Amino acid sequence: MSEAISADKAVTIHYAVKNPAGEVLDKSSEEQPLAFIFGRGMLIPGLEKALEGKTAGDTFSADVAAAEAYGERHDGLVQAVPREMFGDNDVQPGMQFRASTDHGEQSVLVVEVDEKTVTVDGNHPLAGVDLSFDVEVVDVREATAEELDHGHVHGKGGVEH
Repeated sequence: MSEAISADKAVTIHYAVKNPAGEVLDKSSEEQPLAFIFGRGMLIPGLEKALEGKTAGDTFSADVAAAEAYGERHDGLVQAVPREMFGDNDVQPGMQFRASTDHGEQSVLVVEVDEKTVTVDGNHPLAGVDLSFDVEVVDVREATAEELDHGHVHGKGGVEH
């Protein structure tokens, strides 16, 4: 009998994720499946819940609400900062920067630029978006002691050392 997905199992999946309009936002390729250690917070919570208990060969679809994906949008994470904070950089909407915040390092997206200010958004680009996943479970096995120690799967779909 094949192993069921549970904490600390090494899991390999193929997936496609879509937004509510049905557009594919990301997917694994045949050559590069996604390999991870289950239960370590490497996936969004809603997808992790949908995977629990599945076995190799299972295929399924899962609808994941924004709150169980990348969270809801927070207006407080959008703010205008002085233009001079970016020095001589030619700052344009769509650029991403790392910013130091009260909660540590965070990625921010430039959404608007004028002569005095740059408006940045610290929300994840998929915050507030409900997602739909099509998943095929390729493999489920015990993670090795080394993988558990390193925090990631080694080999195909994982990290090559």
